[in-house]
Amino acid sequence: METLRRRVEPAVDPESAGRGGDAEAVTGGRFEQPPLLENLDYIQTARLLGSLGRRGMNASKQRPALRYLEMYKWSIEDPAGFWSGIASQFYWKEKWGKQVFSENIDVTKGDVKIEWFKGGITNICYNCLDRNVEIGNGGKIAIYWEGNESNIDGSLTYSELLQKVCQLANYLKDAGIKKGDAVVIYLPMLMELPIAMLACARIGAIHSVVFAGFSAESLAQRIMDCKPKAVITCNAVKRGPKVLHLKDIVDAALSQSAENGISIDVCLTYENQSAMMRGDTKWHQGRDIWWQDVVPKYPMTCEVEWVDAEDPLFLLYTSGSTGKPKGVLHTTGGYMLYTATTFKYAFDYKPSDVYWCTADCGWITGHSYITYGPMLNGATVVVFEGAPTYPDAGRCWDIVDKYKVTLFYTAPTLIRSLMRAGDEYVTRYSRKSLRVLGSVGEPINPSAWRWFFNVVGDSRCPISDTWWQTETGGFMITPLPGGWPQKPGSATFPFFGVQPAIVDEKGVELQGECSGYLCLKHSWPGVFRTLYGDHERYETTYFKPFPGYYFSGDGCSRDKDGYYWLTGRVDDVINVSGHRIGTAEVESALVSHPQCSEAAVVGVEHEVKGQGIYAFVTLADGVPYSEELRKSLILTVRKQIGAFAAPDKIHWAPGLPKTRSGKIMRRILRKIASKQLDELGDISTLADPSVIDKLITLTDC
Repeated sequence: METLRRRVEPAVDPESAGRGGDAEAVTGGRFEQPPLLENLDYIQTARLLGSLGRRGMNASKQRPALRYLEMYKWSIEDPAGFWSGIASQFYWKEKWGKQVFSENIDVTKGDVKIEWFKGGITNICYNCLDRNVEIGNGGKIAIYWEGNESNIDGSLTYSELLQKVCQLANYLKDAGIKKGDAVVIYLPMLMELPIAMLACARIGAIHSVVFAGFSAESLAQRIMDCKPKAVITCNAVKRGPKVLHLKDIVDAALSQSAENGISIDVCLTYENQSAMMRGDTKWHQGRDIWWQDVVPKYPMTCEVEWVDAEDPLFLLYTSGSTGKPKGVLHTTGGYMLYTATTFKYAFDYKPSDVYWCTADCGWITGHSYITYGPMLNGATVVVFEGAPTYPDAGRCWDIVDKYKVTLFYTAPTLIRSLMRAGDEYVTRYSRKSLRVLGSVGEPINPSAWRWFFNVVGDSRCPISDTWWQTETGGFMITPLPGGWPQKPGSATFPFFGVQPAIVDEKGVELQGECSGYLCLKHSWPGVFRTLYGDHERYETTYFKPFPGYYFSGDGCSRDKDGYYWLTGRVDDVINVSGHRIGTAEVESALVSHPQCSEAAVVGVEHEVKGQGIYAFVTLADGVPYSEELRKSLILTVRKQIGAFAAPDKIHWAPGLPKTRSGKIMRRILRKIASKQLDELGDISTLADPSVIDKLITLTDC
């Protein structure tokens, strides 16, 4: 048995990458010069190098990009050598075999199967916590927790976090949970959420975090699919001024599950006293157990369950076109090194950084870039329980100043919302600690990108505009801002080992400047391995559309300089009179109008064109609805894209139907646009369900 214990270090000495290679970022019609990121070892292409030369960048400024081109070439030509070198920087109880990876992603050649580091024995919780304590980071803050109210907060060092994880892990083992068993976690953004994830990983259990905003029916679907041995929740949570009774939702879900033959014997419930006292909580005697009554009694040390690199780590359910949630299954080893590496380089992470991602651990962003990626690097993370606009739109920047946040990662939806509120909510705070900004979740429109850069970042913080998916596990296409010129709205270039391909409807790969379907050649360590209990659906959804490729489901363009531009989901592409129009492109044009703060576009049936463009538009505060403004908005789209992209309908929208994580529920918008009001479906996950009635009222306005 070979034991490997090494500290994670940069894959390349930052000094060897060169310094002084500032790059141009287009902002507000002028060029800014963000500082070079120290860990710059990122992709470059011959086209980009040519564009640098055309813009007058001398050889010393091209040096970092050239260095990354060398690294990227290595990752493509020798993926086994490249990734095994990075993997060796983590702790493995036993090293993997001679074969670093094996793959078949071509359905014409047999079953799709992907494996990385098979035979390697490790544990991701050990690498996140124990290893950091052992190298002297035990006293470093692992988590700053900010409550819904600004006067309620807390923190845990790496040593304290390890102790709490071990206590919960010991309790779970005592409750009969063992390696390979599933545990459903339905918690808000308390510190207990990452604690629960890490505790499951420590004992080899498979966690399935369900966003604490899903309805009882949605939660029951997930419980019935993965058949967990326990559910972990809390009695209630406050988000803004609202109290959400999570335990009531869990009770209803467990009742539905039991009616369908899936009974759960353990419901571990955390008493969140800031939202509700235990005396007011409904209780199921014999099944329900208060966290505070049992977990603190267990020992603060717990033996690690060593697992194979290909053993399951977690299940995360994502929406499917059939209506049945898809259980995306990620394994341990490849996911571990991929999230750690992408976090390190995409954010230019330094040990002194304080990192805040505004996502929820109920989504993949919270898995990869709140819990695992940052902690594998020994980072300090901020976990925020509340709403980013409570008590007002300055809350984010209050938190940034309070904890001296250096790395800030959020979604375009929130950026646009804060942009709408006005610059004064930003500029009244210092924000001098900010060093790198990030965007995730959807293509960011250029006007929001510029506002984020110029106002939030004071025109000095580079932006990591990341494209990736629940299925990919980590970043796939992302800039290292400061390494090469950014184009607002473009995710720029691929990460190490990622080989994008843009194909046409027949699956023919397109070269150079083009538009089509975004696919990926070959596997990468962080890719998911199957859909839980439905491998056939896994192959049908992701590998059969274009045999020999992983199909992302997204549309994409590549410009003459080689930059990638995501145009949204393929089902968010509207075919108008034979023209394929990405909804994101139309939305971006609408939002560029000075009186439009947000827009969401869907397709509707059109008797002449096949599909028409239906736009829901939210105006800036105080701007009245008018026919003149409607015409002006349509003219803006005609000017920016063309007459064929002009919206057939502008629907005034005081607000858009969004989940509490900020995702726009386009399914509901399609039903409203089509006047299928009796088919709206579950709206319980919306942050403000009342917006539906307002939209319906304005249908004919």
